[in-house]
Formats: sequence, C-alpha cells, structure tokens
Amino acid sequence: MRSCDSTGSSASLPANEVEKICRGEHENLFAVLGMHRLDGGNGVVVRTFLPYARKVWIVLEEGKKSWPLCRVHAEGLFEASLPLPEPVDYLFRVETDWGEYLTADAYSFEPSLSDLDVYLFKEGTHYQTFHFLGAHFEERRDVEGVCFRVWAPNARRVSVVGDFNRWDGRIHQMQNVKFSGIWEIFIPGVREGEKYKFEIRAQEGYFLLKADPFAFSSELRPKTASMIYRSEGKFSFSDQEWMERRKAENLLERPVSIYEVHLGSWKRGKDGAFLNYRELAHLLVNYVKKMGYTHIELLPVAEHPFDGSWGYHVTGYFAPTSRYGRPEDFKYFVDYCHRHEVGVILDWVVAHFPKDAHGLARFDGTPLFEYPDPRKAEHPHWGSLVFNYAREEVRSFLISNAVFWFQEYHIDALRVDAVASMLYLDYGRGPGEWVPNVFGGKENLEAIDFLRTFHRVVYQWFPGIFTAAEESTAWPGVTLPPEAGGLGFLFKWNMGWMNDFLTYMSKDPIYRKYHHQNLTFPIMYAFSENFILPLSHDEVVHGKGSLINKMPGDTWQKFANLRLAMVAMFGYPGKKLLFMGNDFAQWREWNHDGELDWFLLKDRNHRAFHRMVRDLQMLYRREKALWENETSPQSFRWIDCSDVEQSVVSFLRFGKDERECLVFVCNFTPVPRFHYRIGVPFPVFYRELLNSDSEIYGGSNLGNWGGVEATREPSHGFPYSIELTLPPLAGLILKPDFQSGR
Repeated sequence: MRSCDSTGSSASLPANEVEKICRGEHENLFAVLGMHRLDGGNGVVVRTFLPYARKVWIVLEEGKKSWPLCRVHAEGLFEASLPLPEPVDYLFRVETDWGEYLTADAYSFEPSLSDLDVYLFKEGTHYQTFHFLGAHFEERRDVEGVCFRVWAPNARRVSVVGDFNRWDGRIHQMQNVKFSGIWEIFIPGVREGEKYKFEIRAQEGYFLLKADPFAFSSELRPKTASMIYRSEGKFSFSDQEWMERRKAENLLERPVSIYEVHLGSWKRGKDGAFLNYRELAHLLVNYVKKMGYTHIELLPVAEHPFDGSWGYHVTGYFAPTSRYGRPEDFKYFVDYCHRHEVGVILDWVVAHFPKDAHGLARFDGTPLFEYPDPRKAEHPHWGSLVFNYAREEVRSFLISNAVFWFQEYHIDALRVDAVASMLYLDYGRGPGEWVPNVFGGKENLEAIDFLRTFHRVVYQWFPGIFTAAEESTAWPGVTLPPEAGGLGFLFKWNMGWMNDFLTYMSKDPIYRKYHHQNLTFPIMYAFSENFILPLSHDEVVHGKGSLINKMPGDTWQKFANLRLAMVAMFGYPGKKLLFMGNDFAQWREWNHDGELDWFLLKDRNHRAFHRMVRDLQMLYRREKALWENETSPQSFRWIDCSDVEQSVVSFLRFGKDERECLVFVCNFTPVPRFHYRIGVPFPVFYRELLNSDSEIYGGSNLGNWGGVEATREPSHGFPYSIELTLPPLAGLILKPDFQSGR
C-alpha cells in the first residue's frame, strides 16, 4: 500500500479527473469512486470523496482489518490500493472534527432499478411509480439505507443533498441508470426525518435545487426541503367495514351532502396555531355528524408553499401538508372519519402547478412536467404551468398520484379542480396565443385522453370511489363513462345553476320577476349530467361577499332570503355542497388566515339559521324523493314555474315509488300569499315537514298549522289541489301522508 504519512499524495487517476471529482463535474462517479480492480489485475483500488473528513480508513472482515486511505487532494479525495484479488465488501471509518463514525460506501452498491419499472414508466402505464421513485428505505447486503431515485432525463448531473452530507452536491452524485433518465443512488445510514433535495445540474451548467416530486413528507413552510419518511408500522387502518361497504354502494341513488373545508381556517388552537389532523378529526366529525353531512371535502392537503393559494399550487403531490401534522396523522383523520360513517373527498389539482424554484417547473432545466410550447405551458389567469398530458412519464406521475391517495390513505373521492382549463387549449388565451390541435380545434385531445385513462384505472382498481369535476362549461358527457365517449367522472359541479341561482338571489325581490328564468332554466339541463349543486369557497372570496351578504334587504330579510335559498337548493335535483361558514351565515368573507367566526352562533339569528340547515340536512337524508331517483327526469316535475309576477315556484320531487314524493313551494318576495292554490297528485293530507319561516328558524311563524288537506279541485294539470298560506321570503316542504286517514 501507498504510504499515507502526508497529504497530497498522487492519485492513481489523471489530474483532470481528480479536479472534476473535486469540482463536482465528473460524468460518472460510480466508475471511479468505490472499489475497483487495478489495471493489470494486481489488486484493487478504493476511493472516496469526503470533504469534511480528517482521516479515512477502510475496514474489512467485520472490523478485523483496517488500512488508512491517503488524502490525494486537499478537497477531500481519499484513495488506497489493496493487495486483494477482487473487490470485497468493506466499510469506511471516518474521523471528522465532530467525531468518528463507521459507514458503508454509497458507491459500493450498484443500481437496482428494474427494466420493467422503466419500461412501464416511459410507456405511461406505470400507476404505482411512488413505489420506486423518490426515497425508500432498503436493506442491501445487510446494510440499511435509503434508495433515492428521480426522473431528470436532460440533466448533466444529479446529486442528493441533505443533512447527511452537509448539502454538498459533490458527495452523493447519482447514476443515470442505463441512460433511462432515472437517476439512482443508495445511501447507507440515512435516518428518518432527515431533510434532502436533489441538486440538478442543467445542460447549460447552472444548478437547480429541487424538492423530491415523490417525497412522502415535507418541511413546514416557508422551508421547502423533502423529508425522509418511513410509512411502515406508523399507522394501521381500522376502517375495513367502511371500505367493504363502499364497494357495493351506488352513490347516484344515495344522499350525498358535502361539507367543504379548509383545514387551516375551520378552527384553530387558542394561540391561533393550526390544529393537528388528529384534533381536527374529532372536532370535524362531531360537527358534520351533528349537522347531517355525509362527506367532508378538503381543499387541497398536498404540500404547498403559500398559505394564500389555499393548497391549489401544489409542490408535494405525495405528501400531506406538514401544517397539520405527519402523514400518519392524516391517515388517522381519514380512518376516524370512516369509523364514524363520514366519507373523505380530496381536492386534486392536476390542471396546473406553480413556478416555485423548488417545485416541478423546468425540473431538470428543461420543460419536463410542463408543455415545451409556451402557448400551451402557462395559465395566464394563475401564472402557473400546465402539465404535459401528452408525455407518457407525466401521465404515469399523475395517475400514480391518484392511486396513491386512494391506496395509501383510503380516501373516497377526488374532486378535480379547473377541468375546463384542461379541456380547452384557448382557456384564458386570446387569438394567436394558443395552438390548435391536430384537427384545428381548441380541444386539448391529450388532456381528454388522460382523464379517460385516469378514470379507467381508478374505477377498476378501487370499486366504490368517485370523482367529481369542477367543469364550468357545457362540455358534453363529463359524467359519461369513457366507453360511451365521456370523460368518466361520476359527478360534475353544476356551475350554471350556481351562477344563475346566486344572481337571482342577489336581486331585490321587486326585480326578481324579470329574472325568473334563472330559477327555471337550470332544470332544462338538470339531468344532462350527474350534478352536485355547489355553494363553495369560490363564492365567498375575492370581494364576492359572503352568502348572507349577497342577500338583499335588511337583516331580517337577508336571513329570510338565505333560509329560502337553502330550501330551494335542497329541493333542486343534484347532490349538495356547502362551504364552511355558509351553514351558519357568516357575515365576513372567508379569510384563510384565521378561523371561522364561530362566536356568531351565540347570536339568535345565526343560531336559528344553523338549526334550519341542520334540520334540512336531516330531512334530505331521510327522504328518498330527494336522492333515490334524482338522475332521472321522472324525479322532478314542475307544479307551476310560470308565476312570474308573484315570483313563486312550486315543484314535486319523486323517488322510485311515485307515492314517495315531496312538494316544494318557494315564495321569493317579502309578500305573504294567502289562499295560494297549487295542484297535487294525491287526494290526501299534505304534512308540512319544513317551513323556513318558522319562528324556531328566526322567521315570522306564518304557515299552515302543520299541513293541509287536498281537495278534488283540479289545478296545474293535477286532479287535486291544496290551498296554502305562503310566508314571505320562505320555502315550504310538504309530504303526502297516506297513513293519516284524514
């Protein structure tokens, strides 16, 4: 062996290679670091680059033999030649300023990436890429460590940097496995909780510092590093009964009432801090059960750097945000919901991603996840980038992400954000600012194909889940299966109803007769898709005002109008969605920086309104007429939609059995209507199930004393009729009582 009495001994490598190693510019460190046969077969040479080491020894035969390595460059390149016939297993003993430690050599482990994983990933059909990309604990040759892999096909060099190597990109340079564009390195001794990123050198020579796209955990913002996370043994689900029952349910014929929640501003701790996922689970489930909701929909919980994006600018697609705890805490949240009969929906953001330096944008110095053409790559409205749905690896990434949330976190549904922006090449763009498809049209054909493929996969793999589209145009077949030419969603948000309805409700009642079509037109297309009626977060931000403040009139009229709006909403065909705060009439617009104004429930008006929403939810869940057959036109029939002058509408809702029906009558003016006659289908007593003008809801208590008896006086095309007292700005729900004998 060469003597190592002094530093600066000559290395066996050419000087230019030594300089490249020390500058972090060597093209293939696996070829020079580690243990290799000497030319001519006379022994082996072992090299390591450890800039922070004072001395390094190689240790053989379980510590029985050790030899010092020579420092052959002041930057920290060490080398030794050994009289061994062939390479063997070894360890390094390293002396540093802060102590001494024993470690295996990362460059003694060959990459283990399988050809099949590479093939399927590049074909766009690998739907569990999170199993091999990212950071995973492994044991190789009885050595525990973490295998890092990242897709960066256009990079000159990729390194893992982190706590374990003092963020020095020269130390753990990865190998481009078989020139697949996937880089790999196994680093022994890395511990859970250590922070890391990928240092990527672009072809032009500049460096990028990127978070791991497949990281399972991330630092709390404003920090942006990924964190090593071992999921095994952290949490065991106990929701098997829910998961089995979910497979058999037909949600089209079940009540679905969704509570849309932003976890960071629903409630906070006494000091204003975020609550943990586990704390939120208990508080939220208690609340939604009391209020009668069937599902909680969470604004995006995937990791995001900016609170003000509400989660819609995602940088960590596989990591629940650390704002509210660790991944196992979020699993607890979902599990607790399921054990208490509450479904969990996640907002899934695949229409765009932010330009943050540590995120997906120009990941390896080139447009990798986004379109290369700037006319397709950027959303002008949001200043964010568009996924390249034509690229197979991107499709594998996105569909794998959906599979990940369903498989690893047991979620029940994905609500896909901004679907319209995915479907149209000219979305938010003027003439000359967009690129037509191959047929000259404005449809994004690859996005359409992506959505269809995504749905084929998730519905086949996870029976009983569902997806919902926020799609704001009249795109046909959003909720048709891909096999029938549709996009494959089970539900679509009814944005047309929402816009028409809120526009109507915001009008002074004296002018509502001029906008009567806003109430009636949505029924013309109510059965063209499977709809959810959303009064979501988007309607109570950015100067739009809260729901209660959209209502005209004085305080009494505002509450009366909002109570009426709730009755009409629950009467119209479609599943229901309310954003938090809407159900107790919060005055302020939603503010993501603080919790809801729960103190308002001490006020009689808000408490009464809250009670009415709860009673309405319970009625909705109880009455089959409101959900059992709602995708069929036979589930709805106007009684009178033409009373424009008095701004009154009346209609029937039917279950599969026509005797399972409800009567809705809504008076959209502050004028009481006495002796108001409407036609009905049965000659029985009609029991008043709910009157939004009841004094218990804060109303004037005008009504029908529990119900009315039908007479044989024909009206509105029905053989029977009832005569009602219509309270001002109020909705009535009545049900034929075939058992009363009256």
